[in-house]
Amino acid sequence: MGPLAGLRIVEFAAIGPGPMAAMLFADLGASVLRVDQINPSGLGIALPARFALTTRGRPAVAVDLKHPDGLALAIDLTAKADALIEGYRPGTMERLGLGPQVVLGRNPRLVYGRMTGWGQTGPLAQAAGHDLNYLALTGALAAIGRAGEKPVPPLNLIADYGGGALYLAFGMACAMIEAKRSGRGQVVDAAMTDGVASLMTAMYGLYAMGFHRLERGTNLLDSGSAIYDAYECADGRYIAIAPIEFKFRAVLFERLGLPSTADDGAELRGKLEALFKTRSRDDWCRLLEGTDACFAPVLTMAEAPLHPHNVARATFIEIDGVVQPAPAPRFDRTPAGRPVPPQAVGVGCRSALADWGIAAERIEALFAAGALGAEVQH
Repeated sequence: MGPLAGLRIVEFAAIGPGPMAAMLFADLGASVLRVDQINPSGLGIALPARFALTTRGRPAVAVDLKHPDGLALAIDLTAKADALIEGYRPGTMERLGLGPQVVLGRNPRLVYGRMTGWGQTGPLAQAAGHDLNYLALTGALAAIGRAGEKPVPPLNLIADYGGGALYLAFGMACAMIEAKRSGRGQVVDAAMTDGVASLMTAMYGLYAMGFHRLERGTNLLDSGSAIYDAYECADGRYIAIAPIEFKFRAVLFERLGLPSTADDGAELRGKLEALFKTRSRDDWCRLLEGTDACFAPVLTMAEAPLHPHNVARATFIEIDGVVQPAPAPRFDRTPAGRPVPPQAVGVGCRSALADWGIAAERIEALFAAGALGAEVQH
């Protein structure tokens, strides 16, 4: 199922954007095999397998990459793959004996996807960091927040998953398309700083023309505008309005009983704050939702899966009792199947390796040598 059926990817277990990119490939039909460590450390927050949602859709085998037999297995797996994903600090894969020169020597068509925060080169390449640091370096963090207040961390959506996972997956997809033409793989150096900077392209254009000020909370899209913000309702919940264009603003003002000539500014903000507090969020939904007023209720993660629009599109699904986002985007001819629930490392290890063409005798020898972690039952 899915447009990527038949594609094979080896994922070397890491945190954050690497697993997210691998999930995107698996969601859309690629056969992804996750190679984990026998005694993992430093891999982020430990979660029970069923809640580690970005590991869904693929089996994980524990391999001792420092054992010569484990290393040989990993190299053989990459020789059977279309692509590889790794998210270690620069130089780690080379020290393990799995650097691009080695694996591309065995499989010249392989696309070697590398995910880091700072990139493979540059003065910060070897420094530790997380989403917030990468946002800070690109100008994105300084632009997010309200006037007179400190920058606001926007979860870890922008660097980890936007500038990281999505750019890694896109870059690898581009390289795999090119490899089909040329017969040659290549290294994809996906840095979260590069990805976030790319996401900021439009903002840098607005800044260059003098339309976007450096002061937070003073611009159209950063809460500086009264018609692009969230407002509290009578029940303490919130709604969001965003009628940037005047034709949409006219719809909002008409339904709110405001003059169509109302200027965007402090006076309008005060009127909107007072007005929206006179009714509950549900009341405002009945009046404004589905119109061209550019309106939506601000839903919590508990509420979002229950909204009629999300229900109608099956935007969220339930797997193994856990509500989670469905695969995206949608394909009309090769739709994605229902993802396999996340599995603990080692579940189905023998069958997973067999699916990749590893002989049963070799698998048993790897177990006996300690190069493979014990198989785990469901």
